[in-house]
This record gives sequence, structure tokens and C-alpha cells, in this order.
Amino acid sequence: MGYAPYMDEKVYRMAVRQLRNVARILGLEDEVVEALMHPERLIQVKIPVKMDDGSIRVFLGWRSQHNSALGPYKGGVRYHPEVTVGEVVALSMWMTWKNALAGLPYGGGKGGVRVNPKALSRRELEELSRGYFRAIARFVGSDIDIPAPDVYTDPQVMAWFLDEYSKIVGYDDWGVVTAKPYLLGGLKTRITSTGYGVALVAREAAKKVLGGFEGKTVAIQGFGNVGRWAMYYAIEWGAKVIAVSDSKGGIYNPDGLNFNRLVEVKEKTRSVINYPEGRKISNRELLELDVDILIPAAIENVITEENADRIKAKIISEGANGPVTPEADIILKEKGVVDIPDILANAGGVIMSWIEWCHNKMGCWLKDEDALKRLDEKMSMNFDTVYSEWTSKYSDEPMRTAAYAIAVSRVVKAMKLRGWI
Repeated sequence: MGYAPYMDEKVYRMAVRQLRNVARILGLEDEVVEALMHPERLIQVKIPVKMDDGSIRVFLGWRSQHNSALGPYKGGVRYHPEVTVGEVVALSMWMTWKNALAGLPYGGGKGGVRVNPKALSRRELEELSRGYFRAIARFVGSDIDIPAPDVYTDPQVMAWFLDEYSKIVGYDDWGVVTAKPYLLGGLKTRITSTGYGVALVAREAAKKVLGGFEGKTVAIQGFGNVGRWAMYYAIEWGAKVIAVSDSKGGIYNPDGLNFNRLVEVKEKTRSVINYPEGRKISNRELLELDVDILIPAAIENVITEENADRIKAKIISEGANGPVTPEADIILKEKGVVDIPDILANAGGVIMSWIEWCHNKMGCWLKDEDALKRLDEKMSMNFDTVYSEWTSKYSDEPMRTAAYAIAVSRVVKAMKLRGWI
């Protein structure tokens, strides 16, 4: 297969290494691996935006549609000044595995726009969002590709996406995006669902390896949407969160942190480090705290071969995408750490998106408590499936191997049934 520029990017190479590792274990042919390494379609668009000062700026955006063997492409759209095409392709590959592992009727997709959204006015942000979705409109739809929020995008951005798409096609395709505002067919539980799932699999793992979840200590790196709600549900289910961090640093209190107070401090001062009852620590220190459960919910590659041997947590639940490198995976396994991989741990968001999409397609509404019940049942079942596969077949490997083996096998089987390979 030919060369593509994204193949040189570190995050893409990491995704391919993970794929090759599980392909070796599954005995997949080289041509199958080649087919899975690259997206089925990669779209690059330019988005001209008239700025408030009258100037025109052109932004670049991408949509990677990795694999559709199991169904329409599904994955978020992120706005970030350092988004790259390789990152988008890698994330779309991970979404293929995440959706397959979750048992959803979706393939994998991902989008990104290289922009600092914090530097835009609301009008500029709306124009950018409408311009991006207008540019990819031919390639999306509720039965084709269903975007959702990701880094620095939210339900309002999804509302702009939906409205722009509706203008183009001439009707309201409510399922074209998920995690929409409630009044436009969204679910209130979508905003909490990823953090809910991250805490849930940590809870289920603790039952199996720590004798229970109640009273266990937790450290959370990242206090965005995922970290915030992981903290909320961890406390709700009886654990004690003793450390939390954001991009400016962290706060540590061995007696536990108060969720409502921490949220108030974060919203007023823009950082958790201003929480008054605790000691300030760095993000590096947080990762190496002596806790039962560690939740890295910030950025990728924070646990590497350089610091993995200093990790003291017994369980890691990956809230971020790719927070643990392949080298660190091996070290953690040798230390006896149970590392719940991202494609399992942070799948709560896409599972809730699937629940929203189903009800959009049927034209009905769902109560929040019913949606959370379905999410809990689905993620508990998925965790049990992976844990059983891991302990019975892949006990010498990190749990990620079992998760990938299940996911990749499902995708490959679907491709063979369709006659693609």
C-alpha cells in the first residue's frame, strides 16, 4: 500500500503498533492488517471564516472514516490548535475498535479542526462550525457517519451542525449528530456518560481484584467533562477521591475532596489548584500517588516507560484516549496493575450516543434514569466479557490485548462476511 503523510505521526504509529500486536496474536494475514491500517475515506476541508475585525482566516479540518464493516462511521469532532491529520486518523481507528468492543452497530470515524476555539467569538465559532459541517455534508448522515462532541466541542456545536445539515438536505435528520441539546433530541445524560462509564469499570474491576469499591482511594488526572463526572460517580458509589488535577496542576487531600466545592473553585478560579483544603501537587506527582485507583482523564501518553515503574495504583481506568504507551503497558502488567484500556473504559459516551441515535431514529423520548440503567447494564456486561477473555486466554498480556482481540476479531469477521477480504 502507498505512503500517506499521516503515517509519520507518532500517535498514528502508536495505533498501528497496537493493531500489529493483536494481529500477531490472532494470526491475521498481512493484507488484512494493511486494510485495517488506513481509513476507507479521509476528507480534508478548508473553512474560510470572516473574523469580527473584517479579515478572512482559513482553517483546515479533517474527517477520517476508518471502517464501516459493522455500520455507519461514528466518532467525535475536536477543535484544537494542535490537531493533526495523523491524530484524526489514529482516533478514527480507535473508534472502530471501541464501537466494535461495545457491541454497537457502528464503524469508526473522527473529525478535527485545527483552531484555538478559545480565541474565537461566539459568532466566529458558529461560522467555523457551520462551515466545517457544510464542507463534509456529502459524506455524513444518520445512516452514513454520525459525528458527536470531542475536545472543545459541545451540544451547542452539535446544534449548529444539525441545523446546517438540515438546510442542505431540506429536512431534519435528527440522528445525524449525537449529544445534541435536549430540546433537539439529545439526552441530558450524555454529558455525564463518559465519566460514568470510566468510574463504572473501575468499580467493577475493584469488585474483582480489591474486594470491593467502597472506601477505595482514587486519583484523577484531568477535571474536564470526563474527570469531573468520574469523580462524581466514584464518590457516589462510596470511593474516596483524594487527588484531582487540571492543566495547571493538582490538589491532594488524603481525607478526600468535596465534589461540589471543587467544581465551584474550578468554575470561579479556572483551576482546581485553588481548592483551599489540600496540598498542591504536579500532574506527575498525581500519577505516582499511592492510591488504589488511578484515572488518567486528560491527554495521551502520560504513562510511559519512564514513569510506569513508579505507578502505585492497583487499577487504572483510562478516561483519556491513549494515556498509556505500549511500553508502559508491559511494565504495568509485570507490576500486577490492572489497566482497563481506553476502548473499554471511556466507551460510555458513544454507548449513550447510540441510545440517543436509536431513539432519534424511532422518533421517541427516553427518561434519564432509563438511559443510565441501559448504560450501566451495557458497560457492566462489556467489562465482564473483556475480563473473562483476559483471564482465560490472555493472562500473560495486558488487558488491552484481550479488548483489542475481541474488537478486531469482530471487525475482521464482518469484513469477511461482506466479502471485503
